Amino acid sequence: MEEMLKTGTTTVGIVCKDGVVLAADTRATAGTMIVDKQAEKVHILSDDFACTIAGSVSEAQLLIKLIKAELKLKEVRTNKSASAKEAANLLGGLLYSSLHRMSMFMSIAHFLLGGKDLSGVYLYDLFPDGSVTKVKDYVSSGSGSVFAYGVLETQYKDGMTLDEGIKLAVKCVNTALQRDSASGNGINVVVVTEQGIKKVLQKEASMIL
Repeated sequence: MEEMLKTGTTTVGIVCKDGVVLAADTRATAGTMIVDKQAEKVHILSDDFACTIAGSVSEAQLLIKLIKAELKLKEVRTNKSASAKEAANLLGGLLYSSLHRMSMFMSIAHFLLGGKDLSGVYLYDLFPDGSVTKVKDYVSSGSGSVFAYGVLETQYKDGMTLDEGIKLAVKCVNTALQRDSASGNGINVVVVTEQGIKKVLQKEASMIL
């Protein structure tokens, strides 16, 4: 059972001078079995926030529902949208509570959160233990992250444009697709700018290659 609960993925977050790029593959696995070839791993949470997921699918899906509700509740209570820092801390709190919840099965999830507020556009790394880290350049998660980091370390540069960031994100995920058996089938890309959030790529790997 423990082996069947293991999952793999590749997600990437890149900070550009005019926004944040979030990307992920579309393969969901249970052990060595591919259970979904069109898994949604980049989620738009609201008009201001989007995230990538890695880890236990059920845990991530539950936390996405909860953070969507918390963000909406925050807006209703205060009559204003949550700031990027507030949203990151809310999700970090949910992750911490989830990890310490009594359960028969250990379920963990790793999020990359891109968001905008009145002060700018930000990228946060939310580790399964609930820790919240503001990212100034790039970050990757999942079983294919080691391959993505190899590309990021050599090709990322400060002040990249959004178009350059999108191309680099696709290259990172595509590199992981070639070496990590738990990543594959396609690539989704979402960008977060001061103007809003938009899906810019949703293609099967065969079309990209």
